[in-house]
Amino acid sequence: MDSKKMRKELEQRLKHPDRNFIFDREKDQLRIENKQTGSGITVSLPGIIAKWNEQKEKAIDETVYYVEEGLNAMKGEATFSGQERNIFPVIRSTSFPDEAEEGVPFFFDNHTAETRIYYALDMGKTYRLIDKKVIAKEGWEESQIRETALFNLRSLSADFKKDEVAGNLFYFLNSNDGYDASRILNERLLNTMADQVEGSLAIAVPHQDVLIIADIRNNTGYDILAQMTMSFFTSGRVPITALSFLYEDGELEPIFILGKNKKQ
Repeated sequence: MDSKKMRKELEQRLKHPDRNFIFDREKDQLRIENKQTGSGITVSLPGIIAKWNEQKEKAIDETVYYVEEGLNAMKGEATFSGQERNIFPVIRSTSFPDEAEEGVPFFFDNHTAETRIYYALDMGKTYRLIDKKVIAKEGWEESQIRETALFNLRSLSADFKKDEVAGNLFYFLNSNDGYDASRILNERLLNTMADQVEGSLAIAVPHQDVLIIADIRNNTGYDILAQMTMSFFTSGRVPITALSFLYEDGELEPIFILGKNKKQ
């Protein structure tokens, strides 16, 4: 499917009297926005086409679902009162926008050279990223958002599936609650895993809905982890980073694979 056909398909599936469709030919992006408020969601057509080549109609169904949920989430006013248990941190790439569509800055913290920590209000089937305008309106301190979000994150389950490849152990978390990658911020969880591994502890967050923790016991393990991470990165709905990290003394250091079985 080419870009023109994909755009027409999405416009047909998302058609609504209250919506406008704006196509950016240079960036090959389609924006779906509310006519009254001007708020909306922008999707990259090449990314959807790449998924369509592998998943066919499922790729379009997923895109339509998340656009609909996202637009619905924008209708109401965000409020923290009574919603304290629904505030969570979300990991995103550093290339992720640093402001909302209306030009209001999102509230985020730097994490690594590859990642940032944004904060979200969970609204059930979707969540709304918290911006500085909402924080000011609600009268909260930024430190309150951080503390509340991390407290709630620690309450989430962490049920890993384990696999052994070439003498290395790999643990996969894929609960699809929107916060799988965000669990990289749970230091208690990482330290527990660090106490269990026999080799080096490596971590990857290729996209929003997966966390990979690896017990690297030989050089081949680095190469396997790099291949796994890239595979997940290219197939994820919200890609984060194709790099993985070593976790030592509470610090994350990126791993650069120079060649097969080599690490820097």
